[in-house]
Amino acid sequence: MSSFELPSPEIFTSGAIGPAGQRVFYLQARDDQLVLTLRCEKQQITALADYFDGLLDDLEPAPYDLVTGNLDLVEPVQELWTVGPIGVAYDEPTDRVVVVFEELTAEEPNADGPIVKVHLNRSQVAAFVGHARILVSAGRPPCRFCGLPVDAEGHACPRMN
Repeated sequence: MSSFELPSPEIFTSGAIGPAGQRVFYLQARDDQLVLTLRCEKQQITALADYFDGLLDDLEPAPYDLVTGNLDLVEPVQELWTVGPIGVAYDEPTDRVVVVFEELTAEEPNADGPIVKVHLNRSQVAAFVGHARILVSAGRPPCRFCGLPVDAEGHACPRMN
């Protein structure tokens, strides 16, 4: 498997394919003709959006243009691999948020395993947060007692014996 580094991707987004309850989630970075799509979990998108939101709050306010590009997934979706660990850092000299995605493996973390590293500007980070929140909220609603997703026919809530 190959590793990729995108120092200034045009678009960084998330998306899902399938009906609620059976959706498959993806992260996608696009730079010119290169489209990198990684399969991930809904919780990873939520956690990344939450982290990005907190990071933007911690940084000094800076002017940036809002991303106005199309944040929908480019289809056909062809996943490179499934995301495992995610690392995030802020590179102050370039004012970029650097995100490193590692492949999910059954083995111990492999330092030589494939990675995708994207360097995002603040507007891309803010756009990702807003888009991810809409994406995640479009799924099944959470149970008000346990937080697990509720299907149309309900669910067996562990807190309601």
